[in-house]
Amino acid sequence: QVQLVESGGGSVQAGGSLRLSCATSGYTFCGYGMSWYRQAPGKEREFVSGLDSAGISTYADSVEGRFTISRDSAKKTAYLQMNSLKLEDTAMYYCKVVTCDANLQRRTYWGQGTQVTVSS
Repeated sequence: QVQLVESGGGSVQAGGSLRLSCATSGYTFCGYGMSWYRQAPGKEREFVSGLDSAGISTYADSVEGRFTISRDSAKKTAYLQMNSLKLEDTAMYYCKVVTCDANLQRRTYWGQGTQVTVSS
């Protein structure tokens, strides 16, 4: 029912910036939290940032102070502003939404990812 589409990835020089978007479609039956994860080649998928339905944001230590998560409720879109990008930020970035189905049961949805590549 719920589909997520990430965009905004690309190639950028170290120290540069990118803004990722996660647009949702489909009906949600309760409030939703949105999060960003990333996975680099040969590494486990890791949490980057999250924004719950109450507006509380969290960040991984590795990105805190450089990344900012936000949400446009009207557009049902989450954003990840990434500044001062480092080589180690290179990864596939995934959006995750946790919300309710028609039976008000908690469900998790994932986007297909958008590639971020940081070069020196």
